[in-house]
Amino acid sequence: MLPELADLLSTSRVVSLPMTTRFRGITVREAVLFEGPEGWTEFSPFVEYDDTEAAAWLHAAIDFGWRATLPPLRDRIPVNATIPAVEAEQVASILARYPGARTAKVKVAEPGQTLADDVARVHAVRDALGPEGRIRVDANALWNLDEAEHAVHALAPFDLEYVEQPCATVDELAELRRRIRYMGIPVAADESVRKAADPLAVARAGAADVLVVKAQPLGGVHSASRIVAAAGLPAVVSSAIDTSVGIAMGAHLAAALPELEFDCGLGTVAMFVQDVADEPLLPHDGAIPVARPTVSSARLDALGADEDRTAWWLDRVRRCYRLVERSRAL
Repeated sequence: MLPELADLLSTSRVVSLPMTTRFRGITVREAVLFEGPEGWTEFSPFVEYDDTEAAAWLHAAIDFGWRATLPPLRDRIPVNATIPAVEAEQVASILARYPGARTAKVKVAEPGQTLADDVARVHAVRDALGPEGRIRVDANALWNLDEAEHAVHALAPFDLEYVEQPCATVDELAELRRRIRYMGIPVAADESVRKAADPLAVARAGAADVLVVKAQPLGGVHSASRIVAAAGLPAVVSSAIDTSVGIAMGAHLAAALPELEFDCGLGTVAMFVQDVADEPLLPHDGAIPVARPTVSSARLDALGADEDRTAWWLDRVRRCYRLVERSRAL
């Protein structure tokens, strides 16, 4: 059942979390937390997303807070380190925030940077992880087809686990996958799943070897697990720079998947200066537990957003709730 809007708003807390490094163009991450019958849950679509896209994130928050989650098949989730588009000299200090991680996801194709910057960053990660470490790169759909092919060749000497969302369209991904198949480097789809009207189109087109799935954009743990099952491809569960509450949602999704071949992108609480949980879901020995964190009232007070930002987010909750309510009625 859909909770009443008043029930959502009665427990809502808007928080503003400072980040250790600029990532995705931001240095502060804002989120709304609600406390439902199942525990704390999170609504944190990026500020530039319109209400239609953000409504799926609210559906996910309701799903995690008001509905029993899927039975877990594992109690710990191996996670990757996340390396923003930083100078190569900063790589080692960022990796140190992810103790025991054997895998690193490296951001590439940053606007204003060059392929040489990407090569230097990935080279530094390989030096830090050693030959047995796993490296995946994420271009966030910012290369065109030819740029992507050129970049994959330039980065191939560092033994890539896969290249994530190198191009924007399903057709481009399919063609790139055809061009680089002989290199043995898989293509992973992220935006082509979570931002698509049809998240299964990329699988049907044979345009990806791996799906990157995020619980909030896909409408919650139950919805995302159905998409993974229907796609029939290996899945990596990742975060959207969530607080520990949102990370717990992703961890419960990862715990419920029958197969978990790849380390997951759920170690990103390490990117925050402070977190809302008494015991943040930070990686230890390369993994995080499958658990709902205890949220501290004192931390919520300390990290509370100002009055204007709180009003902005709660208005957004009201608008998105109407869209969720309408979709349930169809």
